[in-house]
Amino acid sequence: MSRNYEASRVTVRKALDVLRDADLVEPRHGSGWLVKPPPVPQALGAFMTLEEQLENVGVDSMRKVLSSRRVVAAGRQEEVLGSGELLEVERLNLAGGIPFARVTVWLSIELAKDFSISDLEKKSFYELLNDSNVLLRPLASAVQTIAATLIDESDAQLLQVPLGSAVLRCERITFDTLGHPVLLSEFVFPGSRTEFVSELTASEDPASSSSGLRLIKR
Repeated sequence: MSRNYEASRVTVRKALDVLRDADLVEPRHGSGWLVKPPPVPQALGAFMTLEEQLENVGVDSMRKVLSSRRVVAAGRQEEVLGSGELLEVERLNLAGGIPFARVTVWLSIELAKDFSISDLEKKSFYELLNDSNVLLRPLASAVQTIAATLIDESDAQLLQVPLGSAVLRCERITFDTLGHPVLLSEFVFPGSRTEFVSELTASEDPASSSSGLRLIKR
């Protein structure tokens, strides 16, 4: 750019910083500076996969499995899914060829023992489970909790954003028709690459509506 515009590197850097502050460009590890795409909207009230959300807004999606391993349920996984052996799958989701989310999914090993890496890259867990004969009841609902935080070094490299960038960390628990938890998922989205949209309607009895807002005490 210095050669093309006959400007010093210091001037070019200052110009890029101005564009970044205006939310027009972003640095990408290994690629330099790129024009920043608009955030991809996701509907909060829709029971669908991340890939379906992207497809609905006309964005090509792809998933890459980073790891797949057996683990013993502990901590949050045991709290949600119970004790026993789980399959833990970590993957990278891309939107329009750009890293969009790091996703980690846990489920009972008995439900996933026949799934191959190829299966996990071609289809979502919703599709794989509903298409198989391993579920006693179909998947029917989910509870999603979203919180803002700062990205750590590992996710910064994976999602190609600067260390310390704002991210949205989402936990989703998926239930079957009887309310039994089947899947526990964690999503990490760079804050600039998505936005969650929720439709609000008036209630005749506001007192009977449960609030989705939870204050965090520190």
